[in-house]
Amino acid sequence: MMAPRSVVLDNEAVSALLDPGHTKHRRMLARIEVAASRNLVRAGAVELLVPTSVRVEAGWDRQAAGAAPVNRLRVHDAPLDTATANQAARLRRDLAVSVADAHVGAVLAAAAKPVAVITSDVADLRRIAGHLGVQATIVAV
Repeated sequence: MMAPRSVVLDNEAVSALLDPGHTKHRRMLARIEVAASRNLVRAGAVELLVPTSVRVEAGWDRQAAGAAPVNRLRVHDAPLDTATANQAARLRRDLAVSVADAHVGAVLAAAAKPVAVITSDVADLRRIAGHLGVQATIVAV
């Protein structure tokens, strides 16, 4: 697969970014900073996305003082709007996945391709992508 145009962050990826004490914090920063250092994010060649339900699940309050370093990474919210909520509801019904995973799946379906997702739920996200017919690179946190 070609380099992704969209990278979707799942819960543990966000949790690792937020918490400098997280065992995967440095790994996540390195993955995100590779794109940033090449100015791919700034130039719009790569879009970093976090489904808003994932942001809530991970406890990422963008207005909290401790969130400033992560806010600078140019990760965009992917809101749970009407169309996305409908897609996510179908995924929950069909696959019995969590709300956050269903929202990640709906974002994968709508994101610019090629798309990648960084997650600790590799098996679930592969199953979701397969169900949607979305070719996605699933990267373990």
